[in-house]
Amino acid sequence: MAIVTGASSGIGKATALRLNDEGYQVFAGARRVEKMNDLKQAGILVHQLDVTKQDSNRAFVDFVEANATEIDIIVNSAGYGSQGALEDVDPAEAKNQFDVNVFGLMALTQMILPIMRHQHSGKIINISSVGGQMYSPLAGWYYASKHALEALSDTLRMEVKPFGIDVIIIEPGGTKTEWGSVAMDKLKAQTPANSAYHDLVEAYEAGGFSGFTTTPEEIAALIMRAINARRPKTRYQPNFGMKMLVIMARKLSYKQFDKVMGRQMRGLTKH
Repeated sequence: MAIVTGASSGIGKATALRLNDEGYQVFAGARRVEKMNDLKQAGILVHQLDVTKQDSNRAFVDFVEANATEIDIIVNSAGYGSQGALEDVDPAEAKNQFDVNVFGLMALTQMILPIMRHQHSGKIINISSVGGQMYSPLAGWYYASKHALEALSDTLRMEVKPFGIDVIIIEPGGTKTEWGSVAMDKLKAQTPANSAYHDLVEAYEAGGFSGFTTTPEEIAALIMRAINARRPKTRYQPNFGMKMLVIMARKLSYKQFDKVMGRQMRGLTKH
């Protein structure tokens, strides 16, 4: 049996459908239940879920336990990207970024862990980003949330290993979902007309998300590969380019990586 959060669109929806096709009983959760009618028609059990609200998490887990005897997999896919210069982003928005991407995700996972520990098995799949190992301008709070998620995932992996539970991080790069449009809307909304970073934001708007090529279905296939691995890796990236980006971020010095990111941003401003 598998749980997928953020299943109303993008990677979450594609993963729920893929797991269903693979024969898993799937429970799909998202805030926008009306966006999951196709999942329901496919035989997936859907339920409203807002991971930032503890009563919503509890109601979702109660729904799962009322219809299943065990939980083999949870894919934590609920999340979004908040874009904007750190000086411009309102603290309330920064907090919401962490509430969704970190605190909400972990709150639901905490409710699932006793079940997995009792059955001495389970896989926790956390959807992070290559941004969990790098940084660049205009996405500081998003990157910070993914760095936090990866640190928590690494810690959790060590804590639950004695109970037969695997914790796996998936690091997509540019994926063709509504994530990009949501992030761009956030960038526009959070940039005042008199922002000191207006020129950089305009350049990023012109070309920031043009390279998104990976499909949600490809990420769902990657998740299945991680699930089926007898000894899963700690992290999975979808393609060679994303793997090289992570290696570069980890191997270069911080000043060297600053220069690489700086050249990329200067390239945007020339268009």
